Amino acid sequence: MTASAAGSGRKTGSNYPRNRARFATGAHVLPQTFVIRTATPEEYDVVGRVTEEAYLSSYSGLSPAYVQSLRDVEARVRLGDVWVAAEPDGAIVGTVWVPRPGEHLSELAREGELDFRQLAVAPSARGRGVGEALTRHVIALAEERGAVRVVMNSGPEMLGAHALYAKIGFRRLPEREHRIEVEPGRFLDLLAFGLDLDRNAA
Repeated sequence: MTASAAGSGRKTGSNYPRNRARFATGAHVLPQTFVIRTATPEEYDVVGRVTEEAYLSSYSGLSPAYVQSLRDVEARVRLGDVWVAAEPDGAIVGTVWVPRPGEHLSELAREGELDFRQLAVAPSARGRGVGEALTRHVIALAEERGAVRVVMNSGPEMLGAHALYAKIGFRRLPEREHRIEVEPGRFLDLLAFGLDLDRNAA
């Protein structure tokens, strides 16, 4: 999908029961009443603010440069697809960034794997299943693309996200974890998680 298509807010509209594990490509009207679809250009600023607020509420001491990158949705769309969870009135309550078919967003992903980044839920919308719905949407995209595993990095402070990933079936990938320098003299140990979609995956 091209960058312009990523901002088209495409919709197909499908209803899903609460215990449905998979979501097909397109928009999804969930029992919680929000819809998962691609972000439109007019929403980039709002999506950026939601991402920033979500990370600032979970992380301490984020650098100004990193916070600015969280707000820069337009840059993300140039490299992948930005999906949002939106209320019926259009209010954005969550977002996640996914690569286009055949591409990766980070060095974490290997051949046959799909990675995702910057899963974020508005603090005011937490507890409603937004993060789980977005994560399962990513899993469905990976299955449709024939991926064998979904992977992502997460910071050590994101305990709520870690619990969600464990609930869905992700496991730690310690052999892929590494330390990054987030600003001069300040380091962050990134955790790695993976969900095998193929029982024969390594």
